[in-house]
Amino acid sequence: MSYDYGDAIVRALATQGGHLFIGRGGFSLHYENGWLGGYDCETVKAAAIAAGLPVIDSRKVDFSKVAELAIGGPIITVGQPADPPPWDPLSYAPLVAVAEAYARAGADVCNLPVCGAREAAA
Repeated sequence: MSYDYGDAIVRALATQGGHLFIGRGGFSLHYENGWLGGYDCETVKAAAIAAGLPVIDSRKVDFSKVAELAIGGPIITVGQPADPPPWDPLSYAPLVAVAEAYARAGADVCNLPVCGAREAAA
């Protein structure tokens, strides 16, 4: 049986910085002041992409690169203003800035303008 993620995706679409992040440990769908997590990654990814929600899927990225981004990179701001650059590990950055870093590392990034990130990774 599959869960219907429609309501959570609508909430994420209505939230500045709302997005779906998928990693080796499952997914987290970020919206408003919270998030929804789980393991039905392919179902929620397909629904999010179809709805136009930004998606970052890091499952195929080398683990050391993901760890470096997660530990050494900024936090995606959701529902609040971003901190001014430069961003460090304890600052809040816009979704697109973090998505670009993940795309350069080889993550699958959908529904975001991450111009040139794929080419830079090649």
